[in-house]
Amino acid sequence: MQWFDTHAHVNDDQFAGEAMDVIRRAHEAGVARIQNIFDGTKGVDAAAAFLDETGLNYAAIGVHPHDAEKGVDEGMLAAFDDPRFRALGEIGLDYHYDFSPRDAQRDVFARELDMAYAVRKPVVLHIREAHGDALNILRTFHTAGKLTGGVVHCYSGSRESAREYLDMGFHISFTGSVTFKNARGLLEAAKYVPDERIMVETDCPYMSPVPLRGQRNEPANAAVTGRFLAELRGTDAKEFADMTFRNAVALFGGPLEP
Repeated sequence: MQWFDTHAHVNDDQFAGEAMDVIRRAHEAGVARIQNIFDGTKGVDAAAAFLDETGLNYAAIGVHPHDAEKGVDEGMLAAFDDPRFRALGEIGLDYHYDFSPRDAQRDVFARELDMAYAVRKPVVLHIREAHGDALNILRTFHTAGKLTGGVVHCYSGSRESAREYLDMGFHISFTGSVTFKNARGLLEAAKYVPDERIMVETDCPYMSPVPLRGQRNEPANAAVTGRFLAELRGTDAKEFADMTFRNAVALFGGPLEP
């Protein structure tokens, strides 16, 4: 059995000095691969250095909607000369916190979708309380034939919204939030996503699954969320692990064997 944590922040300050131990614990828990997500406003060199230090070879880089007011530098595209950078993200809209003005979020989101098309990389979408506007922007790109595919990470929408993302070719990924007691709508979405489009992630150090909620999350806990999803969907845990692993490899590239 092997799991793929498709969205982690092992470079977060909460893991300072512990990254290698965190990765070791993940491997011991059966999480064979981890994709780390980097902040594009902090530069490509620091992200590449972290990959060198840890040996991780799956990464994404992008300007988070929280930072949209800072703008986006075309220099970020230099990351994609390095094959370890598999996707552009996380990008999108976040109307929950509104740390950046909504018009700036929408402008930067569209610009980053253009950038992804320029380098033909999938995108990692962060959409929170903004599915209507996000889908409107994505529909425009889809109609123009300029969507590169990707994944809606830490999915928080309805089954109906999931259908629209799926219709445009996106994968849907679930975190520990699917295990929360108030996640009824999310459970319906998690049962609805077809086998070939579902993925698992932690979004660590956030979104720890029950019964670990309130603790710092780690990539090892992708296995906890994955087993919950497998049971929810009536699937054997090993089959679900291998299936979601294949889905991630199909989207982000690389060999099936770790």
